[in-house]
Amino acid sequence: MKLVVRKWVLDPLETFFQDSRAVGITLLVCTITSLLIANINSVGTHYINFWTAHFSSLDEHHAHVSILSLPNSVLMIINDGLMGLLFFLAGMEIKRELFQGELASIKQSLLPVFGAFGGMIAPAILFSLINKGTQQISGWAIPTATDIAFTLGIASLLGKRIPIGLKIFLTALAIIDDLGAIIVIAIFYGGNLHFPYLLGAIFLGVFIYLINMYKKQFGVIQIVLGILLWYCMFNSGIHATIAGVVFAFLMPLDFLKNLEKKIYHAVYFVIIPLFVLANTAIPFPENSLQHLNGKLSWGIFAGLCIGKPLGIVSCCYFLVSKKWAKLPEGVNWYKMIGAGILAGIGFTMSIFISTLAFDQIEVLNMAKISVLFASFIAIAGGYIWFRLEKNPATLKP
Repeated sequence: MKLVVRKWVLDPLETFFQDSRAVGITLLVCTITSLLIANINSVGTHYINFWTAHFSSLDEHHAHVSILSLPNSVLMIINDGLMGLLFFLAGMEIKRELFQGELASIKQSLLPVFGAFGGMIAPAILFSLINKGTQQISGWAIPTATDIAFTLGIASLLGKRIPIGLKIFLTALAIIDDLGAIIVIAIFYGGNLHFPYLLGAIFLGVFIYLINMYKKQFGVIQIVLGILLWYCMFNSGIHATIAGVVFAFLMPLDFLKNLEKKIYHAVYFVIIPLFVLANTAIPFPENSLQHLNGKLSWGIFAGLCIGKPLGIVSCCYFLVSKKWAKLPEGVNWYKMIGAGILAGIGFTMSIFISTLAFDQIEVLNMAKISVLFASFIAIAGGYIWFRLEKNPATLKP
């Protein structure tokens, strides 16, 4: 019996989880499933309420006042709590790349750094121009994000059409993009600062750093201190998930490799799918296409589908033309444009920023739907773009 279970269940699952396309496939299935359930009459209402219903009379605004305040719904537990682990993983990846990876060398990092910068500035400008003078202007950061898992998953589907150098460039660009999104969230999407909690977070940060200096292994002490750091950050007015990044940057480099391996699958195959299920529980409004014709939707479409490739490619072209950097080996400008298109897959992080930008449920839902549509356009556009390239292996930059 054990051999049968291993052969027909465990081995296929293990093979699937090791596949670079698995995360993208999982998130796509979760998205479609959640959208379908949310739009099945009364079943959809119960499904949406499961995620959003408050545990008590407190709401999210009061949650930051009470000394015992904690996330007050399943949705808040995921968005404010569990997503901290995604930011912890992102923080570890950023730190490792900065000290040991592609971003450790200034010469190597110039192209993805400038590309990521352009890929954030151009979408923000396009969104702001379209939504200037409207209440939706607070969503300017929504199209600046790139979903690293989805983007690399689609890149994997394209096989040899994406050379190793371009995958490394996309990975580094997405990691820098994550760093940019983290900075934007910390500065622009926090609440009113509560200094006692902020001081508590600073004190805990110093204490965690000292513990890590003298303790050779990661263990229970760091976990408890990390939870306390999250709690103080949650109540400080800075978004709670930033605690994950701070915690990661306080870790010694020696800890990072093992920690990344331990939490990678939990983050990408449990936490992010839960985030997607909870945040795509969206009832489609009547005349959905008409609603998608608004400035908010067009700002997101323009930002992700036009601003991303425009900003990334133009900044990279400027660097290469000045001979301050060169294209990765085996990569031409056709491939760079394709990479820019794929970087328009905002998905997880764009949806997350939407939840911070808007309080009105109707506006928030329309932002999420727009992100999904724009991301699917970027997926299809990038895939078709690379498939149309003639003799991709022989083309030179």
